[in-house]
Amino acid sequence: MMEHDEVLELLPAYVDQELSVSETIQIERHLNNCIECQQDYVQQSQLSAQLKAPAFRFEAPAGLAQRINEALPRAVLPGAVLPEAVLPEAVLPIAALPEAALPKKQSNLSARTSRWSHLVEKSGWRFDRFHLGALMATLLAVLWSIGIFLSVPNDQDRLTDEVIANHVRSLQVDHLSDVVSTDRHTVKPWFNGKLNFSPPVIELAPQGFPLIGGRLDYVNGHPVAALIYRRQLHPINLYVWPTGSHNTSSSILTRQGYQVAHWTSGDMTYWAVSDVAAEDLTTFESLLRQQIKEVLH
Repeated sequence: MMEHDEVLELLPAYVDQELSVSETIQIERHLNNCIECQQDYVQQSQLSAQLKAPAFRFEAPAGLAQRINEALPRAVLPGAVLPEAVLPEAVLPIAALPEAALPKKQSNLSARTSRWSHLVEKSGWRFDRFHLGALMATLLAVLWSIGIFLSVPNDQDRLTDEVIANHVRSLQVDHLSDVVSTDRHTVKPWFNGKLNFSPPVIELAPQGFPLIGGRLDYVNGHPVAALIYRRQLHPINLYVWPTGSHNTSSSILTRQGYQVAHWTSGDMTYWAVSDVAAEDLTTFESLLRQQIKEVLH
């Protein structure tokens, strides 16, 4: 009676009906009492059926068989006289040629194949249809995981969407400001006791960006300061909160029709959102960074 490991090894051949009658009968007896082998048999049968599907078949081009026959070494009858132009490699069986007589490329290929076979035997790996199918399934799973990973938005994209949503919400519910004032000495103290940090509040009215107030908002999982400016009739929401990141240069992008600027300076991160032109938001960001730098130094 066959052992369990022996049955596992012969299962691919059993699925392909390549075993003798006695081996087939012994495997069937084992399958009746072994759940693990039954599961392997079902998986290998499914894989074998898939590989036999028309999608996995390739129609050889016409004339391929003839070209292969013409390329094969010709048989030589005993006592036959060969023309001098005929090379030994063309008439002798390849296996009969000495190693030195083999073409260099073929010799290298044989050496690599031998080394690979040695490694496979040493590692104990078995390559049959089942393992090939498992390898393909693993590769597909890895590619699928990479696709899922690439489709997930990164932190920067997620924050961009969040500050835009907050900007739109502040306009929809007419809740642009909790404290309405153009005086930074009124707006800045209003945040005392409401936040665990003091946001820099800058007046930019002479430059065409008047401060009109401030409010509390919630971004990235914590409360933040929202300072509101205007460019003519266009409100600009400036979200400010502490960060441990290093200083970064500004990056301005357009999303959903809004301009978004983000930069980090000092120990604060800044996100400005508005429907003003990109040039106006760039100017606003540049003026603000300059004024904050002067105030802090």
